[in-house]
Amino acid sequence: MTHLLHLDSSPRSDRSHTRRLTAEFVQRWQDVHPDGGVTYRDIGRNPLPHVTESWISAAFTPPNQRSAAMQHALRLSDELVDEFMQADLILAGIPFYNFGMPSGFKAYIDQIVRVGRTFSFDPLNKKTPYTPLVHGKRMIAVISRGDGGYGPGGRNQQYNHLDPHLATVLRFIGVVDLQIVAAENDEYGGADLDKSLESACRQLRGLASETKSHRQEVVGSNRVP
Repeated sequence: MTHLLHLDSSPRSDRSHTRRLTAEFVQRWQDVHPDGGVTYRDIGRNPLPHVTESWISAAFTPPNQRSAAMQHALRLSDELVDEFMQADLILAGIPFYNFGMPSGFKAYIDQIVRVGRTFSFDPLNKKTPYTPLVHGKRMIAVISRGDGGYGPGGRNQQYNHLDPHLATVLRFIGVVDLQIVAAENDEYGGADLDKSLESACRQLRGLASETKSHRQEVVGSNRVP
């Protein structure tokens, strides 16, 4: 059974474009995958804690040497990593803040990028000390941007630090199949925003409607480098 992990990270509710777009995807995906499972986590309305000194100490202590307090410090992180590892497809709604990801989504990334869980580290291997531990997963990032032209070749591409950051950190743990669907021009509103939202919605409906065989045919053209 295919499993979808649905993440919303916008602090906005009804005014959130990413929430509406991810909801549209999930509805269509469930129509196409009636036997599929969905896990939902709202990290916009229910912000995750940032890492602390006790978290860091626990994460870098071998599991068999962790105290009860260390295990408690990692309890939520373990839950988040388990959710991530159980999913075949991760759908994440991410608003574009100050040219990058919002702190709430960064907190999520920091909670799941874990030595011994999503990557391994061998200090004796000077050439390639880090090894990804996540395999066979696909992520669709639904991003809302205030201005336009942040995509490849756009007038604001140089200011887009979200897409490459997301691609880098996911590739580090082993998620190499990342697709970006963006809606732009929120600050302008009107026809420019409507056109961008319609385009994003159309892309997401198409992605949600893909069968496994169709997915194998189109994946190469949709990956983020």
